[in-house]
Amino acid sequence: MIAFNSFLIIYLVVYVISSLADLAIDKINADYAGKAGEKVPEAFKGVIVEEELKKIRQYTQDNTSFTLVQTSVHKIVFLFIILSGILPWLANALSDINFVLAGLIFFGIPGLLTAITDLPFDYYHSFVIEERYGFNTKTVKIWVSDIAKAFLLIIVLGGILLSSLFLLVRYAGDMWWVWACAVFLGFQLLMTVLYPTVIAPLFNKFTPIDDPELVLRIEELAKREGLEIKGIYQMDATKRSRHTNAYFSGLGKAKRIVLFDSLIQSHDVDEIVAVLAHEIGHLKKNHIKKQLAVSAAVSVLLFFLASKMITWSLMFESFGFSVMPEYAGLFLVGIMWEPVSFFLGPVGMAISRMFEREADIYSLRIMNDSGPLVRALKKMAKDNLSNLRPHPLYVWFNYSHPPLLERIKDLEACDPIKA
Repeated sequence: MIAFNSFLIIYLVVYVISSLADLAIDKINADYAGKAGEKVPEAFKGVIVEEELKKIRQYTQDNTSFTLVQTSVHKIVFLFIILSGILPWLANALSDINFVLAGLIFFGIPGLLTAITDLPFDYYHSFVIEERYGFNTKTVKIWVSDIAKAFLLIIVLGGILLSSLFLLVRYAGDMWWVWACAVFLGFQLLMTVLYPTVIAPLFNKFTPIDDPELVLRIEELAKREGLEIKGIYQMDATKRSRHTNAYFSGLGKAKRIVLFDSLIQSHDVDEIVAVLAHEIGHLKKNHIKKQLAVSAAVSVLLFFLASKMITWSLMFESFGFSVMPEYAGLFLVGIMWEPVSFFLGPVGMAISRMFEREADIYSLRIMNDSGPLVRALKKMAKDNLSNLRPHPLYVWFNYSHPPLLERIKDLEACDPIKA
């Protein structure tokens, strides 16, 4: 164990407060759903019956109980890593080997410990909770394969990014943070292109939509909006889960709009086109580019702060370090950021919800009718057992989309002509 000083005590107080707040918000949300969700909301009458609402509430409760345990264990493991003395011991043990390799091992061991801790939780969630509610369709073989592929991707891509950062910190002088920021943003851009075309196909099969009527409607929509859309695919989501969804990703020629095959199976053509129109809204409103711009601004600030903190002797001493390798400094800066990111999280969520509202309104405008998207949202809520009444505080911290009742209310109240 490391010795405690005022700096470490203050950090731990902030960390514990953020952790307890995180757990409390989850519990508040589950209790709120239980009390406020006893009657089917007016907007969902005729779509969801009382028995289905009970199932939704129970699904929310089960997921919350699971999350509370999982989060608590993660927090305990994190505290063990930073307080047990394993990090200073690692830094000393690695001092005589190549600093890039040393840094990769230094980051890798805590990462591996966290990943191993998470494995039973991931298994339980998929094969117990999701299985209980009829969502899970993956086999143990697929589960193991997905983990192996993700592990290899993290080793390769994470290793490249971290190695680049370590080299820049050591050899790029006082302005290393500017170059590091450029590398990080370049890496993000590269992942934006590679994810839909290279990474996602490692896990799922993407094929052109094979419904002639749906294809015709999509082509008509694209022509009307002046879009040349070649990347609209259906994904074999039912290979792993019966949850329904759609998403837009990529830039340039790597742009893809993806519809889950479960969504296509459970929705009519008008509803699917409305969901597609929502995804086109993200494209036309340049939401991915705006997200990258926000990420760039945040990255500049964080790397600048890191450049000031990476040689901060008090930080190293407080966590028990007798040596100050660059890679350990980067790791400690990440530790310092951990509780801060919790309190700043609502800002990112608010931006995301704003983008989703804009995409909803775009869909309404080009469909000239709120009905298809509203019906689609209601069906997705039913199919996914979505919590219809999340607590506002939980929404603030965790919802990238506006709550369903809010989205439906806004769509039904909006005039398509004025949208």
